[in-house]
Amino acid sequence: MSTMSEKILARASGKENVEAGDIVIANIDVAMTHDLTGPLSVESFEKIGAEKVWDVSKIVIPFDHQVPADSIDSANNHIIMREFVKKQGIEHFYDVNAGVCHQILPELGHVVPGEVIVGADSHTCTHGALGAFSTGIGSTDMAMVFAEGNLWLKVPETNRFNITGKLKENVYAKDVILHIIGKMGADGSTYKACEFAGETVSDMSVSDRMVLCNMAIEMGGKTGLVEADAKTVQYVESRSNKPYEIYKTDLDSSSLDIIDIDVSDLEPQVACPHNVDNVKAVSEVDVELDQVFLGSCTNGRLSDLRDAAKILKGKKIAEGTRMLVIPASKEVYTKALDEGLIKIFVDAGALVSAPCCGPCLGGHTGIIGPGEVSLSTSNRNFKGRQGSPDGKVYLSSAAVAAASAIEGRIVSPEVKP
Repeated sequence: MSTMSEKILARASGKENVEAGDIVIANIDVAMTHDLTGPLSVESFEKIGAEKVWDVSKIVIPFDHQVPADSIDSANNHIIMREFVKKQGIEHFYDVNAGVCHQILPELGHVVPGEVIVGADSHTCTHGALGAFSTGIGSTDMAMVFAEGNLWLKVPETNRFNITGKLKENVYAKDVILHIIGKMGADGSTYKACEFAGETVSDMSVSDRMVLCNMAIEMGGKTGLVEADAKTVQYVESRSNKPYEIYKTDLDSSSLDIIDIDVSDLEPQVACPHNVDNVKAVSEVDVELDQVFLGSCTNGRLSDLRDAAKILKGKKIAEGTRMLVIPASKEVYTKALDEGLIKIFVDAGALVSAPCCGPCLGGHTGIIGPGEVSLSTSNRNFKGRQGSPDGKVYLSSAAVAAASAIEGRIVSPEVKP
């Protein structure tokens, strides 16, 4: 009896069965690197004497972290990657207008169930929401994947979060995963596969499942996964023509630990500085804000923009508070335009930017200064994550972010300004 991760890694390594703790050489189905981590991968690839990548159709290179280029260094990184793409004949290259890597890979059909996906970015675990084994690796490891098409991995044990209960109004997938991280701690699932299951997850959209898997790394997870179901199949088959295989976990697997989570009474949650596991209910937090950021690979999807726009429509952002809205992809941006969401944000006083990572790494659009406080829908709130190490970052859902932007302080969406 085996878990999803064991079954997928057995298939990828050509073995009938593998067990948690085994070291396998897994064939890679999709390898992703971007404008920030890619140049080191290219440098390492050339240092080992490799001349051609193993498969030009299985490598995906998006630009998202520093777009448009915000410095000479970032412009040079773009040049390095464009030249590599051209020289190698990489088939799937997305320049500065496409969006955030973890959004566009599933959107553009690069992710299907049962695959092994690696990315030179820690939040590559997002793609497990479609029933794949997806994990972040280092840039030098990526160079070896480029050259050989495989990578050694230790098969992880699995924490399966059995999530039950109907979410209350204004409580979202972001609140669920913050609650779980708060309970587990930053190291509560170190090098474990984090499966999200149960009736609550079954009721969630694919976008909401991506939120859960995206933040598995914030409790130490090797990957996040949701078993593929009818919603997954509909999503995948509308976007990809790749063959796929669905794997499910046997509940009597020896490496499986089932953790029951009841979210029936869950309130909106906030992660407080300077750690993602420092989680409190919104009702326990009353902090004035300098900036609100709606976006990122966690909560920059169309559903998030809809949730925020519903609250912001006809309202104004508080004086002294600025709001930055960054859709996660060109597709999200276009649909938000078509639905009139962008106008709602602009009329409320928000600044809307082109799809990219924005302030999430502290070196690009919308960073905060010393002593400033940001409320963000992204996934990390470490010191300096969004600019000055003397600033503070809180994390929340899109709904909490929108309501708080109107009030100029952190509030629950139930509060009507």
